[in-house]
Amino acid sequence: MEIKTIHKLEKQAYKKSHAEIARIGFALFFLAAILAYSFATSGGVPNNLFLAIAAVFGGYMAMNIGANDVANNVGPAVGSKALTMGGAIMIAMIFEAAGAFIAGGEVVSTIKGGIIDIKQFGDDTDSFIWAMMAALLAAALWLNLATFAGAPVSTTHSIVGGVMGAGMAAAGINIVNWGTMGAIVSSWIISPLMGGIIAALFLLAIKKTIIFRDDKIQASYRWVPIYVSVMAWAFVTYLVLKGLSQIWGGIVNTVNNLPLVDVAAQSKPGFFIAALIGLMVAVLVFWIMKKSLSHNMPGMKNDRQSVNAQFTIPLIFAAALLSFAHGANDVANAIGPLAAINDAIMTGGITSQAGIPIWVMAVGALGIAIGLGLYGPRLIRTVGGEITELDQMRAYSIAMAASLTVIIASQLGLPVSTTHVAIGGVFGVGFLREWLDESNKIERQIDREKAEIRDDKKMLNALRNELKKLEKKTSKIR
Repeated sequence: MEIKTIHKLEKQAYKKSHAEIARIGFALFFLAAILAYSFATSGGVPNNLFLAIAAVFGGYMAMNIGANDVANNVGPAVGSKALTMGGAIMIAMIFEAAGAFIAGGEVVSTIKGGIIDIKQFGDDTDSFIWAMMAALLAAALWLNLATFAGAPVSTTHSIVGGVMGAGMAAAGINIVNWGTMGAIVSSWIISPLMGGIIAALFLLAIKKTIIFRDDKIQASYRWVPIYVSVMAWAFVTYLVLKGLSQIWGGIVNTVNNLPLVDVAAQSKPGFFIAALIGLMVAVLVFWIMKKSLSHNMPGMKNDRQSVNAQFTIPLIFAAALLSFAHGANDVANAIGPLAAINDAIMTGGITSQAGIPIWVMAVGALGIAIGLGLYGPRLIRTVGGEITELDQMRAYSIAMAASLTVIIASQLGLPVSTTHVAIGGVFGVGFLREWLDESNKIERQIDREKAEIRDDKKMLNALRNELKKLEKKTSKIR
């Protein structure tokens, strides 16, 4: 028996070691491809070797973000059994990469030029490049260590601290834009509060409109499509505002070429147009959800478990939305310093603003997706298992609150910690649960006391009746 057990353990260790070697090999292949591409395409440019090395650091940082931070997006969905690990990984990889490619530019500019005053480097391009490389490598190594230890930490904190520390080491304390740092730090305080409040409000709304109703099936049929439609509207509106801004002019010109059509030229879509497109998609989603629920209603039971099952699809949508928002927000942590280094090397100077090359964005987007696929499951299990007891409704509220908070932050160009936002959502749901449980305890106590009072009244009435009977008997005897 002992020999069989030892043999089984040896086989498991052998498989595990081979899987680990394969993961490391794939990661090294990705970094080698980045090195070769960046070095080959920048040939003839002075210091192009530094650019190639910086690109490797950026890819390394992006993989660590995918391995460590993405667990916050899909952990609740996996923990509540709404998604399998494989499904969660696939959804997160697709939407993380899409968010980074489509909507990552605004936050990149904040990381690149907002934390430190790059003018204080003067014409010392080399010091600036070294500072950005140090920031990237330090943040990536810290994230690698945290991932190895199974600790979900803030990638935003890591890179912001790295840029600030490297800048101070290179040019002194005055290089830090303390006003910008104050705004960023305040967003780290505000964002978990926002996440907690929004998550609590979502869960409270679900409980008030569905769970506390006598006919939960009919309430689900009425309200679940509304919740999903609101989420669809927010996602599509944001996507149009951010994702179509680069190609909106071409779309308008194409439409104007159609007969009897004349659309006012705009460089990017306005909020009204984006909201209108989002509304049309939301109406379509509402109709689809209604059809789906009407098909499922005959087999539903009027209990909490059946209601929970109706939130599986919305939770998957919420996880996808959060992954998109995370890709848009946190790609800056990997490619912000890399974009700054690329700009300094290509132009030979230091500028406050510069375009983000496609290949730089690709390094961040693909790196996050690859890191998630290779090393994400470990922390997804940690986050999904260690979060306070979750069901689909609670996990949906957390994911929805976190996604909306991160989207708002990305729209404003503020790099927030998705770890803080997700934790804020968990605390919001937890506090609401405690409050509702306490309220229910008080209500149950009041109900018990009322029942005791009613029983006492019945007993008193019975005693009165007995007393009256005795009085009648006594009067007859007399």
